[in-house]
Amino acid sequence: MNKYLLEMRNISKQFPGVKALDNVNFQIEQGEIHCLVGENGAGKSTLMKVLSGVYSFGEYTGDIVFDGKVQKFAGISDSEKTGIAIIYQELALVPEMTVYENIFLGHEVKKGRLIDWNETILKAGEMLKKVKLDVNPASKIKDLGVGKQQLVEIAKALSKDVKLLILDEPTAALNEDDSENLLHLLKELKKQGVTSIMISHKLKEVIAIADNVTVLRDGQTICSLSAAKNEISENTIIKNMVGREIDNIYPRRSDIKFGKTVLEVKNWSAYDPNLGREILKDISFNVREGEIVGIAGLMGAGRTELALSIFGNSKGYKIKGDLFVKGEKKNFKNPQDAIKTGIAYVTEDRKGNGLILIDDIKQNITIANLKTLSQNGVINKNEEVKVAYDYKASLNIKAPSVEQKVSNLSGGNQQKVSLGKWLFVKPNVLILDEPTRGIDVGAKFEIYTIMNELVKQGMSIIMISSELPEVLGMSDRVYVVNEGKIAGELTIDEATQEKIMEMATN
Repeated sequence: MNKYLLEMRNISKQFPGVKALDNVNFQIEQGEIHCLVGENGAGKSTLMKVLSGVYSFGEYTGDIVFDGKVQKFAGISDSEKTGIAIIYQELALVPEMTVYENIFLGHEVKKGRLIDWNETILKAGEMLKKVKLDVNPASKIKDLGVGKQQLVEIAKALSKDVKLLILDEPTAALNEDDSENLLHLLKELKKQGVTSIMISHKLKEVIAIADNVTVLRDGQTICSLSAAKNEISENTIIKNMVGREIDNIYPRRSDIKFGKTVLEVKNWSAYDPNLGREILKDISFNVREGEIVGIAGLMGAGRTELALSIFGNSKGYKIKGDLFVKGEKKNFKNPQDAIKTGIAYVTEDRKGNGLILIDDIKQNITIANLKTLSQNGVINKNEEVKVAYDYKASLNIKAPSVEQKVSNLSGGNQQKVSLGKWLFVKPNVLILDEPTRGIDVGAKFEIYTIMNELVKQGMSIIMISSELPEVLGMSDRVYVVNEGKIAGELTIDEATQEKIMEMATN
């Protein structure tokens, strides 16, 4: 009997100007949890798209052997029929439909030619029990939190008699509790005979859950590590991912000097008319020239709402309070007013709100400040290309050219484009909302290095982050937000994970 449930042999995949996979070999044993790691652009998602039929037979070279047979998938439906299911970071659920409708969407439970809704609801309940999700199957997806939606996706996969479950960055958008629940569920599914592949940048989760880890770098298999042989450690994974050792992922600054207060918010409150309640309550904080101020707190505490309310209030909150830029009182009517005053905001949702994915790098970088490249309403295309190449070089954006579509870039490189877009408006204050969400350790190090260089040049940074090690590793001061209020302010010497969590939860 074959030792492996899955073997991918000498898989290669080419895109225009890029060899995404180069003779990759990858094996999964029956009943294991196997983690696939690597830097953004290493080929992880591409490999899984080959496996799941997104890239059909003929679009790649090499063999997929699943359950002892060579597979030639023409599409996703073929891979699903063999028992392979993939869950992407961007969930594929229909918000207006119910939980039970989503679980059986595309493979409806039928009696004759008609859908048997009673049986559908009954079976949906069984699937929800399997994933330990206690919700009414008739609930609409839009009324569930992200963590529960993720479990509905897994229930949907299990309803197709899945043998191999692939999860692409499943905890990227989840809080700590939801992440722990998901990892516990994967262990439970393993006991039930479900084999899992998990792509993740969160190395602590990888170490906690993986039976084996495969590392990809530049489209090639670098190594496989075994938990049973005590081969899996954070340092070993990082060294193989980036090709070098990174002693301290949070690069330290020397000669730190803070200037005058650049931005100050006093007694700031915001009422959300859509929710019908106050979401920010009497917040006061400040940031000085050359300083990185961390904003910590639990998901839903009001951190992003605070950033958006400052950055021109695009959500239409009813605001009370005062905002000062370099000592001058300001009243922004829209984000354009904030940009003109030297404030920029890099969103946490780079794909949904930060970038135009169908456009190229050049257009995305210059879009927020086209007036500087235009004369009489005509864009100087040569100057636009020059600006884009300058940012491509300074931010180390890995792409063949600035004409590359942003949708074809890895997450880390997309984040750098999003950062370049706002650096081009030459801000004094840069608000970074979850600046390293969903990117690998090497790209994180690069983003942190860029942040340090920016504040060294005199810029001020407000960094919103859910990752406490990141907050502690990069901030000069930390404000903790709890239920729309500032629960406390800590110098970096005072701050610990325990103190921040105590303030965030009390």
